[in-house]
Amino acid sequence: MSETVSFDNLFSIRGKVALVTGGSRGIGEMIAAGFLAQGAKVYISSRKAEVCDATAKRLAETYGGECISLPADLSKMEGVGALAKELAGRESRLDILINNAGVSSFAPLDAEDEYEAIWHRAMAVMLTAHQRMVRAALPFLRQSDAARIVNIASTEGLGATPGDTPYVAAKTGVTGLTRGLAVDLGKEGITVNCVCPGPILTGMTARIAEEDKAVFAKRRTALRRYGLPEEVAQMTLNLVLPASSFVTGAVIPVDGGLIARNA
Repeated sequence: MSETVSFDNLFSIRGKVALVTGGSRGIGEMIAAGFLAQGAKVYISSRKAEVCDATAKRLAETYGGECISLPADLSKMEGVGALAKELAGRESRLDILINNAGVSSFAPLDAEDEYEAIWHRAMAVMLTAHQRMVRAALPFLRQSDAARIVNIASTEGLGATPGDTPYVAAKTGVTGLTRGLAVDLGKEGITVNCVCPGPILTGMTARIAEEDKAVFAKRRTALRRYGLPEEVAQMTLNLVLPASSFVTGAVIPVDGGLIARNA
């Protein structure tokens, strides 16, 4: 007969310290909210200080616990360094790192200078910043007894939409970065996984007309609807639990069956 297992701690992040980049709105905000509701201490980062500060205050008031704003422009190396320095002044360890910062990056191939600018911005925010954050956070993550890294990519990293090559390339890079980091850090017991949201109701998709969203959802997803940020947050929470210690290098769609559906 196998040993009786206590699940109390295996399914809890109470007391854990988490950092969520791109945490001031959309999916990142909901991930931060979910962590707070589960008893974690949460730091959120985004480029606009006033928005980041306001979100941290609102989340703490709504869900209780500590939610601290660490605004930074993570597209720049100095922004990553400043965030790491600020974190070092507050914490000796970090248990959870969520790389979620992102930007919309649609650009036609023949847009010349505009395309180049969008390409470089997409790579800087959604790929280069991820690896820089992991490297900057490693000294803190190594002080945790159950360190977790989750990169938020997209189903655009598993397929492609026309006119979206900068975003597709950056998000595809995130899936590869995830696998590489999982292999490099596995020997230290640090897990690295990737969540790929499909069509989700966020500020980024708010500009799409409702009738167009309805047509797309019915034509492309098995569930025939757009997803909610909290549905992405739930998968992210699952991956940072102590019980998920044997899951690493995984790339997991949260897409309502978009990838699975052929017709």
